[in-house]
Amino acid sequence: MKTLTRRDFLGKGAMLAGGTYPAMLALGLLRPAPAHAFNMEGSGNGKHIVILGAGLAGMASAYELNKLGYKCTILEARERTGGRCWSIRKGSTQTESGQPTATANFDQGQYFNAGPSRIPHNHELTLHYCKELGVPIQVYNNVNEGAFYFAEGKGPLSNKKIRVREVHSDIRGYMTEMLAKSIDHGALDSSLTKEDGEKIIEYLKAEGGLDVDKLYKASARRGYSELYGAADHPGKIGEAHKLADLIHSGLMDPDFYNVAEYTYELQMTMFQAVGGMDMIAHALEQKVAQSIKTGAEVTDITNLPEGVKITYKDAKGQQVINADLCICTLPLPVLSNISNNFSGDVSRAIDYIEYNKTGKIGLQFKRRFWEEDEHIYGGITHTNNDLTQIFYPSYDYLGKKGILIGYYNFNEKAEKIGALTYADREKFALEKGRLIHPQYDKEFENSFSVSWHKTKYNMGGWAVYGTETRKNQYPVLTKPDKNVYFAGEHLTYLNAWMAGAFESARYTVAAIHARVNEQRSNYPAPK
Repeated sequence: MKTLTRRDFLGKGAMLAGGTYPAMLALGLLRPAPAHAFNMEGSGNGKHIVILGAGLAGMASAYELNKLGYKCTILEARERTGGRCWSIRKGSTQTESGQPTATANFDQGQYFNAGPSRIPHNHELTLHYCKELGVPIQVYNNVNEGAFYFAEGKGPLSNKKIRVREVHSDIRGYMTEMLAKSIDHGALDSSLTKEDGEKIIEYLKAEGGLDVDKLYKASARRGYSELYGAADHPGKIGEAHKLADLIHSGLMDPDFYNVAEYTYELQMTMFQAVGGMDMIAHALEQKVAQSIKTGAEVTDITNLPEGVKITYKDAKGQQVINADLCICTLPLPVLSNISNNFSGDVSRAIDYIEYNKTGKIGLQFKRRFWEEDEHIYGGITHTNNDLTQIFYPSYDYLGKKGILIGYYNFNEKAEKIGALTYADREKFALEKGRLIHPQYDKEFENSFSVSWHKTKYNMGGWAVYGTETRKNQYPVLTKPDKNVYFAGEHLTYLNAWMAGAFESARYTVAAIHARVNEQRSNYPAPK
């Protein structure tokens, strides 16, 4: 360890502090969405609002507007609602650019969530709508110390599946040992009193599992190489991995090492809708079904001196609809290719804001070997290859069959795998997945993959802001362009989350209602 400098150590140790989310919280860039019935005074007086997109933001907007007496029309290009809130089941279809239409052949009752799959406990607004709409929820096991880390490479621990608990316990142990020794020798050059130092050392010993000499040694918290049982079977605690081996095998690389329980949005308890996340979309659809026109692809958005004109095409040809106001919830890469007469600032903002590339594949297996053979119930296995993550289902435990998410990747990795044919994506997922789970070969049945950046009416997973676009482009779209309002997860600080769609919908509805009733909206801006 002579080559590990203090700077290197502090850089690695910073990962244990929880990443960027706490900093964002401290700066006020994240906050839980408010959860309360959306009761406002005044009436919509029959004003006609045309809503573009029947995703969560669009349908939630119509749901709340209908309560206030507005007439709503929702135009949705697809033949289904929900947008990215989509659970893949038997018969689900997908057409991506450059690919033929694919149809899911999963068994009846089997599914995986191609889009959002988790509801954080601090997303009160999403939970509020689940309660109001009668959507039952269940616990989602996001953090599972029994899942694996798998690092391809040339290190001593590379190309081996290692339990998450082993990596976490060993790294915390070595880090706290180094800190405890530094404090004990006064190496941190701080103004700690002797008593303060003793208290911190006791904390570090408990956090890292250190012995009385402040040395890290393997304990039961990292698991057993031989499990305990009855009679003369006390069990055998596994040997700790060497810190140098963890480092040289890539298990401490910033883009690989993951402590999900430290991340604000991913802290337990997390939830999911029973039967698939699209149950939330279906419940909303039932409330606003009379307002929805599916198979209606918008081709032109025109601000008029009074109202808006929307041109769209359906099975019968070109159609035109006029309304008093418009709420556009279309993803910005889609909106960028639709003819409009927006202002220069708005057009520039639509073009500048980027969306990430992301993809998932669901793999159906004859039996739930991850549970039966490896005792993994929910959670995530992390890799440094193009799989990125494998998700294990947090439902139907002990069932006969199951679907796991064979990869969930992002950016360059998602672009690379998304460029493959459906068959080659499956081949890739099986090739890399069997390195971790050799049971793949015997138990695999079929697959279905989705690359959101290649999906026509999405063209990306979710909005990704840089400092410049958040400062200059984002604020432009939180305001209306004459009679057109914009809404969606991309217009909040809750990007990628269902709560972002709900928060933005409420903010936009409040702004429209205040305008119609000539009053000031008191609903907080989406932050």
